[in-house]
Amino acid sequence: MSSKVTVELQRLPHAEGLPLPAYQTAEAAGLDLMAAVPEGEPITLASGQYALVPTGLAIALPPGFEAQVRPRSGLAAKHGVTVLNSPGTVDADYRGEIKVILINHGEAPFVIKRGERIAQMVLAPVLQAVLDPVATLSSTDRGTGGFGSTGR
Repeated sequence: MSSKVTVELQRLPHAEGLPLPAYQTAEAAGLDLMAAVPEGEPITLASGQYALVPTGLAIALPPGFEAQVRPRSGLAAKHGVTVLNSPGTVDADYRGEIKVILINHGEAPFVIKRGERIAQMVLAPVLQAVLDPVATLSSTDRGTGGFGSTGR
């Protein structure tokens, strides 16, 4: 069972005419974000290059929520294009434009055209930690082993 939360969304002038983010299926977790680059002025990412791609959208999340900007699996699998800082976090108190840092890990140049679905946005509840400084931590079987200590 999924629940819903209301998120205010502002379409900026350079996103005029683009569809609003949408869930592609009834059970989808992510809303697709589209590139709001000027018509006829695509962004071309050479292999290894990254760019900040505008979506033309700003949101007002309710307190206690974040929006995670995640890669689209199709772009990653077919072209090697992904979100560089995945997942990107949009905090509840941010009101600026949502932009997506895309990187091309593929071998061929990748062209980002206006209206292309470039990432997905997933809403998530946020818990903030209350840090409790202590002199020592409780012991576990794993202890201080990290980075591959539990297997390959």
